[in-house]
Amino acid sequence: MKKFVILVAVLFSGVIFAQEAKPVLEPFGKKVKATYFYDNGQVQQVGFFKNGKLEGTWVSYDESGNKTAIAEYKNGKKVGKWFFWTDASEKGFATLSEVDYSDNRIASVKNWKKDAVVNNMD
Repeated sequence: MKKFVILVAVLFSGVIFAQEAKPVLEPFGKKVKATYFYDNGQVQQVGFFKNGKLEGTWVSYDESGNKTAIAEYKNGKKVGKWFFWTDASEKGFATLSEVDYSDNRIASVKNWKKDAVVNNMD
């Protein structure tokens, strides 16, 4: 229970921190492109808003500029396939996670390790 409370506190503080960051906003057709930055000047996140709601593709990066996630939103709701990359230094090997969303809920999750070989046969 103690670990759960700590996890919730860390996640909650991360959400508050993200809301304090002011994005650079640019008009982009009927959407607004938002770019958030780390203190070191690197791009943290890039995505779009439409009518005040998250819309389209959002891409997140770590402080070194490496891509960490790609997400899709439609009318503020999570949709489609999301991809998350973890650095090899975190777990000893690099992983890619694919999360499928349906009705704003997780429908399935697939994980791959960097050393996994995928053969595509026609």
